Amino acid sequence: MSASREDILQELGLWPQWRRRDLPAEIENSLEHAASGNAGEAPARSTPVVQKKSGALTSPVLPLDQRVAEIAGMEWPQLKQSVADCTACALHKGRNKTVFGVGDEKAEWLFVGEGPGADEDIKGEPFVGQGGKLLDSMLAAIKLKRGENVYIANVVKCRPPNNRNPEADEVAQCEPYLHRQIEMIRPKLIIALGKVAAVNLLKREASVASMRGKIHDYRGTPMIVTYHPAYLLRSLPEKARAWEDLCFAVETMKGLQSAAAAPT
Repeated sequence: MSASREDILQELGLWPQWRRRDLPAEIENSLEHAASGNAGEAPARSTPVVQKKSGALTSPVLPLDQRVAEIAGMEWPQLKQSVADCTACALHKGRNKTVFGVGDEKAEWLFVGEGPGADEDIKGEPFVGQGGKLLDSMLAAIKLKRGENVYIANVVKCRPPNNRNPEADEVAQCEPYLHRQIEMIRPKLIIALGKVAAVNLLKREASVASMRGKIHDYRGTPMIVTYHPAYLLRSLPEKARAWEDLCFAVETMKGLQSAAAAPT
């Protein structure tokens, strides 16, 4: 004859002090009754009681070095969900939607801006306002199209208040996401749109004017700097210089494609 639950607990020296404190008394009594039933009957399985808690649950934010290691191992679905759930910096408090990025995940061209604006915060997609329309026109001028061999992202995934520049700690917390995106996309060429994007990618202070017309290196990937579309809307004479940058980018890409196609 099999031992009852009470017999087993007595043998272990746990009866009568032991009790399941996480279950209501009626469920506890039903478990005791099932344990002391007929030997030939299988004990009845109880349905777990799930305790509902009020308010949204937020996972604790890991230290930055741990977040970097964790994000570095993520694939696209995990990365997108991690961005959507991110509370690592204060920007999450004022956001409507995170702005992960959009486009061809195997693109040769990667365009990087500084951060979402008001329109992007509402729609959850980068460059969808007036600046986005201008960017689409810039892409069309060099025979490119959003989503076709082009990926568009930002340095930070949440809108800074009043469209201010992202602060250093905000960039530091968000940067691992962009790093991982670039690692998975493996673009042939990065176009940094504006000073904030260029300075944060290159990790050195400089003006757009001084960075234009050169091929920079971002962690092994060639990078070209040009003006942000929002700046061009305010400074129309600079559009001619932006066109020069796009022509330079096209020639650079042709050279990169030829090098990749050449026999080794």
